[in-house]
Amino acid sequence: MSSFLSFIIANKNMIGKAIGQHLLISIVALSLGIAVALPVGILLTRNKKIANIVLNIFNVINTIPSLVLLGFAMIILGLGFVPAVAVLFLYSLLPIMRNTYTGINTIEPKYIKAARGMGMNRHEMLINIQIPLALPSIITGIRISIIYIISWATLSAFIGAGGLGDLIWSGLQAYNYNMIFAGALPATILALIANLLLTLAEKRAREFSHGKRRNRK
Repeated sequence: MSSFLSFIIANKNMIGKAIGQHLLISIVALSLGIAVALPVGILLTRNKKIANIVLNIFNVINTIPSLVLLGFAMIILGLGFVPAVAVLFLYSLLPIMRNTYTGINTIEPKYIKAARGMGMNRHEMLINIQIPLALPSIITGIRISIIYIISWATLSAFIGAGGLGDLIWSGLQAYNYNMIFAGALPATILALIANLLLTLAEKRAREFSHGKRRNRK
């Protein structure tokens, strides 16, 4: 334990840089995933057949091993930050898309009927009824995606994107267990923090959603 702490203190700048790179890759990939998957998930609610096709395609993509996808991305996009973000972005899409689609589709019909009775158009129903009621499910999808991204971002080191995976990979090559733990421990902590924060956000969204339901009764 003392040797590990000494290693952390001696290499704090290198570890801090790796954490920063890891966070940057993860945040960019997740932001792009939300920006694409959320509207696509909403659009899929309008056509069940197309929704099944699209979700099945992304189910297949998510079964492809991450190292294989990273290899394809490296061939197409080269080394570094861009291919790493592209692969993590692809992995982030399914949970957000599926949970958005499911969250909206499982809203009780009486709320939709009540909104129509109030004269709301499709856009107004989406903003005022569907998204607020589906919010817990959407946040669950985001939570699943960010945990995937933070975990799989460690593999980005294989294509020169940096991050905590660099420490793990370098430690494995050098049989340096302190370096391995210096990469693995922060990655684990980041995933746990993200899970905790989004679990709390999910709980608040559920309370908000229940409040919306009570107000509509």
